[in-house]
Amino acid sequence: MTTALDDKALAALFTAARTHNGWADRPVGDETLRELYDLTKMGPTSANCSPGRFVFVRSQEAKEKLRPALSSGNLEKTMAAPVTVIAAIDREFYEKLPMLFPHADARSWFTSSPDVAEETAFRNATLQAGYLILAARSLGLDTGAMSGFDKGKVDTAFFAGTTWKSNFLINLGYGDPSKLFGRLPRLGFEEACVLA
Repeated sequence: MTTALDDKALAALFTAARTHNGWADRPVGDETLRELYDLTKMGPTSANCSPGRFVFVRSQEAKEKLRPALSSGNLEKTMAAPVTVIAAIDREFYEKLPMLFPHADARSWFTSSPDVAEETAFRNATLQAGYLILAARSLGLDTGAMSGFDKGKVDTAFFAGTTWKSNFLINLGYGDPSKLFGRLPRLGFEEACVLA
């Protein structure tokens, strides 16, 4: 990029974008979800490791599988959301590295150190889920990220027998602005930053 984004784009991604709790009765189509992932996957990860995995929970059957894992405060809005994304982590992400990072034996960096593999997977999958939120906003979708759920129940219901585990949930769709909470404050530069 050679120029900064304009105010309209910055508003869509950051300054006017909000975490939604209510949803319009409007579906999110398969093509939009594919476009969403195609943008998300372009965000940088260390050694292009790409450990983020995403389950787009849309059907009533899949929502019912998710229901027992939700906290009471997240139940209604999640069941009403057109899509709930299970932002997950592939603990064996390194098995894809011969294809994703072919110019070095990056797989061995992680098979030789489970602690490094776990930290790398968590950090980069979380980054990728953040990219998904920004990609969704860029496509005109609204999001509501949540951590109020039982990870063990989600992992049993959706990931039994796999190398995936849940990280957090993101409700996705077209938000109902009448259900927004007031904008909460943010820390100022001097409270959160140091110029060294």
